[in-house]
Amino acid sequence: MTRVAAVVLAAGRSSRFRAAGGAEETKLAAELDGKPIVRRVVEAALATRAWPVVVVVGHARGAVEAALAGSPATIAFNPDFETGIASSLRVGLAATPADADGAVVLLGDMPNVAPSLIDDLIGAFEARPTGRAVAPVREGRRGNPVLIGRALFEQAMQLVGDEGARSLLVALDPGDVIDIAAADDVSFDVDTPDDLALARRVIRFPAE
Repeated sequence: MTRVAAVVLAAGRSSRFRAAGGAEETKLAAELDGKPIVRRVVEAALATRAWPVVVVVGHARGAVEAALAGSPATIAFNPDFETGIASSLRVGLAATPADADGAVVLLGDMPNVAPSLIDDLIGAFEARPTGRAVAPVREGRRGNPVLIGRALFEQAMQLVGDEGARSLLVALDPGDVIDIAAADDVSFDVDTPDDLALARRVIRFPAE
């Protein structure tokens, strides 16, 4: 069976959020329907076939780790988080098992990603072994999370600055990328307090 890990990037500085008046040290610790945003994202990943779930922390490390207290996710610290998202991707991929066939890369500030979408990415990857990556598409646009196969890990480790997993797809031949339809918004993230307020109004989570 195909083995796919999950990497949650949660090391960013939340600069826009704090500059716009966000009260929390990191937006990822802000609560959404009773739980921190980052915990929502991690729990979505944990509810899928992906394993292990690796969370890359950096800025406000203590707050993010506290938000994940008791979670079975693996924590990986990125000391170079200030250099951009690429460094966190490198740390996350390095923390995945050597026998993982790929990794779903999730952004810690995207709480609207359903476990079913993550499993759909893995299923599409498993069904077409020649594919090197899988991306969700809504209204003609690719979004997140993105699944990258082991064959792309070396290229991912060469990324710098704010280049993320999606940037790898641009250089691939069309046949190397599997696009799947996504029912939900795959581009919404929480960048500002206004985004957080919108998320609190419109995102609904299943009762627990």
